[in-house]
Amino acid sequence: MKVLRSISALRDYRKQLAGSVGLVLTMGFLHEGHLSLVRRSKAECEYTFVSIFVNPTQFGPDEDFGAYPRDTNRDLKLLENTGADAVFLPGAGEMYPPGADTVVVPGKTAHRLEGAARPGHFRGVATVVLKLFNLIQPQRAYFGQKDAQQAAVIRKMVADLDVPVEIAVMPTVREGDGLAMSSRNTYLNPAEREAATVLYRSLKLAEELINGGERDAEIVRQRMTELISAEPLAHIDYVSVADAGSLDELAFVIRPALVSLAVRIGRTRLIDNVTLT
Repeated sequence: MKVLRSISALRDYRKQLAGSVGLVLTMGFLHEGHLSLVRRSKAECEYTFVSIFVNPTQFGPDEDFGAYPRDTNRDLKLLENTGADAVFLPGAGEMYPPGADTVVVPGKTAHRLEGAARPGHFRGVATVVLKLFNLIQPQRAYFGQKDAQQAAVIRKMVADLDVPVEIAVMPTVREGDGLAMSSRNTYLNPAEREAATVLYRSLKLAEELINGGERDAEIVRQRMTELISAEPLAHIDYVSVADAGSLDELAFVIRPALVSLAVRIGRTRLIDNVTLT
């Protein structure tokens, strides 16, 4: 497995590859969700790249950039065991050299939900993802459904800017009790970890309501809110029942819907979602 820490080394290595390339973009501290994307890339592409970069431009001033979990040696061992061909591991100065000030400003898909709660977040995401696409030039890039809005923003960027990469979105990988795997789960103490299951339980409630015939989206939001609010350690950022394509909030669930939420468990902010038809 090649470990590439500079853009020049990456470009030299990339020139040697003649087959299809799959890319998994990560911020490190890998878990089974990330590794499932690596395995899918290996099954579908001749070469699999993984990027590990905690991107400072997608964190707000009061967010957890400094505390974000990092363990590069562990990550590299996991990736080697999973069969990744190359890992791009740049520093912030490599990705954002002095004087760099060009950014990607995504459109209205980025203004809702996470975009409204975290202003500037998707500008940072779109900018670094486009840079990595340009550098690695994958034929296919793999993302997890847990970050559904991120995938939607990137898919729109790729379409609008004619970037020749296919976006593949894989199902959310969950713990046995339903909690979506996330690097931030490591922040949770035992009581918070138990409380965090309320996210998935609320999504399952929405699924039961809608599959049972409930079409009033506000009733679904209210029932989810009631369930989450009954958990003392949980504090809601948002609960959404939105059009699965545009992410506009729905009044009635009469077309595919993305049911999503952001909830703080103690000081840890977690997101999750399900898509329902």
